[in-house]
Amino acid sequence: MPEIPRLSAEQRADALAAAAAARTARAQARAELKAGRLSLAELLDRADADEQLASMRVTALVAALPGYGKVRAAALLSELRIAESRRLRGLGPHQRAALLQRITQTAQSRS
Repeated sequence: MPEIPRLSAEQRADALAAAAAARTARAQARAELKAGRLSLAELLDRADADEQLASMRVTALVAALPGYGKVRAAALLSELRIAESRRLRGLGPHQRAALLQRITQTAQSRS
């Protein structure tokens, strides 16, 4: 079994700060999505270039959409055959297109 790397206090502090910044960026993106200031397509495009957003779980993203919660998000992902552990960077092109199409259809039917 490989030995666990030892970090200096400075390296550990840097890693903790980077993790906190990533959590803050993901939370801000979910809040913008929930408030309607950001569309799902825009967020997915932004995640292609932003490593912090790319590591967000698809479940958390869908649950942040207006009208969705944990239960509806889990049902949608199950229906689309997207694993609950999947992250944005791990969505395949067909999964991404199906998710966008379903969310768009649902939003249009509610209007």
